[in-house]
Amino acid sequence: MAFQIIVDNCTVCGACEFECPNAAIAFADDTYVIDPELCTECKGHFETEQCAAVCPVPETCVPV
Repeated sequence: MAFQIIVDNCTVCGACEFECPNAAIAFADDTYVIDPELCTECKGHFETEQCAAVCPVPETCVPV
């Protein structure tokens, strides 16, 4: 499973991009996107998904 960013909720703050231990988050087409091939939900790195933990808008980084 992977996480995704709900584009309508994203404020494009960029906090998530720098917290991702797998570099799965990138800026594309005026918003941030999560590459599902790279997203491991932070397993092996953190106890919780860092994109969701640092996002200032609830329900923006969510499981697919």
